[in-house]
Amino acid sequence: MRRAALVMTVVVATTGKLAAGALPDVIAHQHIYRRRTDVGGVVRFQSPHVMALSALGRTPRALHGFGAYFAPCPPLHSDPRLVRDDASAAALAERMGGARAIVMRGNGAVTSGESLEEAVALAWYLEDAARIELAVLNTGEEPLVFTAEEVRDRAIDVRSMLQRMWNWMSAGDPEL
Repeated sequence: MRRAALVMTVVVATTGKLAAGALPDVIAHQHIYRRRTDVGGVVRFQSPHVMALSALGRTPRALHGFGAYFAPCPPLHSDPRLVRDDASAAALAERMGGARAIVMRGNGAVTSGESLEEAVALAWYLEDAARIELAVLNTGEEPLVFTAEEVRDRAIDVRSMLQRMWNWMSAGDPEL
């Protein structure tokens, strides 16, 4: 028998104290939203390849199409402690700057997009970029990193690409 998971939605303002029931990590979302007027969605996740790469103190480079969206590479937040206070959240948001993602050493990553759907699609792209980076590192060979021109020509039509990825990931979801 399958059990349905109870999902509780907590609405959190971008300023002020976190609402009751909100995860403490959401403070990082608040700081990103405050710094970035272009951001309409933030995703915090812990995927296996991003986690493994972060344990090496690395972030994925532009080695394939999905990696091009983070070129030259996402910044690394090197502090492995949980981000649960204003000072650490501000430091994370500052380090992220205008990037689409930031990798947190031993603690996953954060992606941002114009919408939540874009941020989710970028999370998938980042995990795949980390998978490719680790596979290439495993060969012991030097990878062919995309040039700035190749990145420009490859990471095109961001909204359309991210929407297609969201459509693929959410296809058949009865809750949508």
